[in-house]
Amino acid sequence: MSPKRSLRQVLAARAKQRAHQSVHTAVHRAWGWIQRHGEITPHTPGRRKFAYLGEGACIGFPVGAIYGEPWISIGDHTLVGTHVTISAGFVPGLDLGPDVVVRIGGSCSLGRGTHIVGHQSIDIGDDVFTGPNVYITDQNHTYGDLHTPIGRQWPENNPVEIGDGCWIGTGAIILPGTKLGRNVAVAGGAVVRGEFPDHAVIGGVPAKVLRSHDKENGWQPPLRTGPLMSLDELAALSVDGLEGLQILQDKLRAESAPQGQGDSLQEEAG
Repeated sequence: MSPKRSLRQVLAARAKQRAHQSVHTAVHRAWGWIQRHGEITPHTPGRRKFAYLGEGACIGFPVGAIYGEPWISIGDHTLVGTHVTISAGFVPGLDLGPDVVVRIGGSCSLGRGTHIVGHQSIDIGDDVFTGPNVYITDQNHTYGDLHTPIGRQWPENNPVEIGDGCWIGTGAIILPGTKLGRNVAVAGGAVVRGEFPDHAVIGGVPAKVLRSHDKENGWQPPLRTGPLMSLDELAALSVDGLEGLQILQDKLRAESAPQGQGDSLQEEAG
């Protein structure tokens, strides 16, 4: 192979690499632009379909299946991740009556791929967070008729209530008739049905109470450690934005470090 030809090959490879990088950059910039402009917020035309879409609320793009918007209410500053399905009714175009069917409170965060499927009443309180791929529904098919396929049998509705401040872990399923109290933590993968008190940790299939808070004795079974910081400290950090998050990250790193090493990490953070 001649040196001249070899130089041509090197230049061609560099040009091809630069072209690939340019296309890569262009694709990601275009996708970022599409995501930003595809979001549904109170300032986009899509807001008009909803019973309520609060100030500061945002539904990420790409969206999942969203229909029955006139019977869906989403509170102020609630963030809905990408690929999230929120539906009221079986199909678009049904008249579901005068009342909201799916109500999501303020300052909630719904993880990517979550499904909320309402037919009668799903009421989600304020400050509720879900991990990805959580499924919440107030309807299920019956199976009493032995001669009819279950998928063709008449469904039953049972309202769902999720109290303020709950955390629902990745892949959890909230079935019809569920009522969660305030600040209930649901373990990932749990299948939940029934009523659960305030300040409980639940998990399993079917879900049961794993830990709860007693006014006289505190948490039972007791927590392994105390909180990393008080609610007031957390609130102060949230105001500080990225700097506050960095402080929290440093504290978490120090907490999980081997004994002795944590002290030096805390000194670095300070």
